[in-house]
Formats: sequence, C-alpha cells, structure tokens
Amino acid sequence: MAEHGIELKGSSFTLSVVHMTDSDIQQVKRQLAEKIALAPAFFRAAPLVINIEKLLQIPDFIALADALKALDLVPVGITGAKDDATRAAARAAGLAVVSTGKIPMQQEATAAPAALLNQPGTKVHRGPVRSGQQVYAPNGSLVILGSVSNGAEVIADDSIHIYGQLRGRAVAGAKGNESARIYCQQLMAELISVAGHYQLSDGLQGVNWEQPVTISLAGEQLKFDRL
Repeated sequence: MAEHGIELKGSSFTLSVVHMTDSDIQQVKRQLAEKIALAPAFFRAAPLVINIEKLLQIPDFIALADALKALDLVPVGITGAKDDATRAAARAAGLAVVSTGKIPMQQEATAAPAALLNQPGTKVHRGPVRSGQQVYAPNGSLVILGSVSNGAEVIADDSIHIYGQLRGRAVAGAKGNESARIYCQQLMAELISVAGHYQLSDGLQGVNWEQPVTISLAGEQLKFDRL
C-alpha cells in the first residue's frame, strides 16, 4: 500500500556522461563549453554523470560541480570511482556515486549500398556519433555508418539512414518534409521525429524496440515497419 503523498518506484532515465581524462577543471570546462555551443538547446539544464575511471588522482569535486553548474548543466553524480576515498569525496560534494552496466557489443552494421552513399545531396558520417555530438544534413539525407550514442543527435531535412544502433535522437524531415523516413538497424532511441511528429523513448519500447525498423509518417501518426 502506497504511503499518502509519495510512491517509491524503480525507473530508468537517460543521462549524458562526460568522460574525464584530465583533472584540470578549467580545461574540462572549456572543452564542454565548445561542445555545448554546437547544440545549446540540447544541453540546457541537462543532467550529467561524470566518469572518472581514467583519472589518476581524486579531482576537486566541489570545483568540478561548480564549473558544470556555471555551464547550465546539472551534475548528478560520478561513476568509475576506484576506492572509498574517492567515493567519500564525491558524496561530500553532494554528488551521488553510481554504477553503470556494461553496454552490449554493437551488432555488426549492414553495409550501406553504394547508390545511397553516392546520391547527390547525401551527407555521410563514418563512425559512431558520440554523446554530445550533433550531425546535420541540410537540404538532403544523412547516412550514419555506425551507431548513434545516448545524448547524440542526428538531423536531416530529408531521410536518415543509420547502419548501427540508434540510442540518441533522430530528427528527419526537419524542415517539414513529410515523405522523409528514419531507417535504423536497432531502435533504442531517446527520441525520433519525422516532420515535427515525434515519440519519446517511453513510447517506443514495444514490439519494435531493439529491432531493425523504418519509421515514416502516415497522416498525423508515425508508422513503424520492420526492415
């Protein structure tokens, strides 16, 4: 029986993760500011987890949290702590200590047809689109020869072809092209949109989740078909 006023339930949320390879807080702040400038709306008030597994010393967590807040980010916690001293320092700075599961190995992507790659106006991105990246194909289609990570965004005025996992956001028909489509080898998206009609992750986790699909617009509804 739920207590009056609250219910405590388990759930899952998508958080961006910044991987620190240097404990220089100002350098981290500068590099993040450059990333944010590429997609300011995407990062505004975004919750963030800090991965510190590659650091050789305990960073100044208070200064780090202040630097992130100054960029309008919301530091939630850290992951990758190797000892109790690091975990204690993070908690003292008001940061949670979280653990992450292993991401399954990416399935081998199907080769893109040469005709698609050579189509006039098509932009081709080779390799993964990493968290925080945005790839945009103006006035044409976009081909991703790799996966789209959580926290990444791919946008095209026409269709999007993803030869790998789609974990981030995909926006096709960005200027209203209702014939645009999204193709992906494995649907695990945070958000998909075709000509302004969109669905979030919670609404996607049905029979098409983790499956190869094509997404198109049928009237005012998104239509999903297996590849």
